[in-house]
Amino acid sequence: MASKDILALAGSTRENSFNKKLIKIAAEGARKAGALVTGIDLRDYPLPVFDEDLESRDGLPANALKLKKIFLAHGGLLIAAPEYNSSITPVLKNTLDWVSRASRGEAPLACFEGKTAALMSASPGALGGLRGLVHLRSILGNIKVLVLPDQIAIVKAHEAFHDDGTLKEPWLQAGVEKLGENLAKMMEKLTAGGL
Repeated sequence: MASKDILALAGSTRENSFNKKLIKIAAEGARKAGALVTGIDLRDYPLPVFDEDLESRDGLPANALKLKKIFLAHGGLLIAAPEYNSSITPVLKNTLDWVSRASRGEAPLACFEGKTAALMSASPGALGGLRGLVHLRSILGNIKVLVLPDQIAIVKAHEAFHDDGTLKEPWLQAGVEKLGENLAKMMEKLTAGGL
């Protein structure tokens, strides 16, 4: 594994996304554990809907190339994934699809193979986005990402956060920070050859 640095992102482009708040908490937990964390907003990398004809004609879009470079530079992924209609968001799936495409001379799934991920979600619903996390875990596992078993799904997200973006329940705040910490510690072990 080339890097123990962590990439943190939310599968939402909404400005006041609950999952954008959530990912900041987990990223802080990873930083406290000594990790270098890069946070990105998918809103800054708009992409067309994945289309192989478009790819064949024009190559990878500029933002897909930028994202691939970012993914390649990080060994860990912190992902907060909203649930849309019992699955992951279109913007997250589209991002994963474009980033999965091999550039010339690149191994298939180079942006994902050997990565380790921690997952979380926040939703106004009673399951907290859990159904979407099932799909995301399956997708990532199938593209050669090691997904840590622990995850958190925040229910009633519209009531869960303070105005400053922290969680009202201290145990939840600590749990989300712990996800980031656990990923950072796992990255440290993997890069040191401790597993």
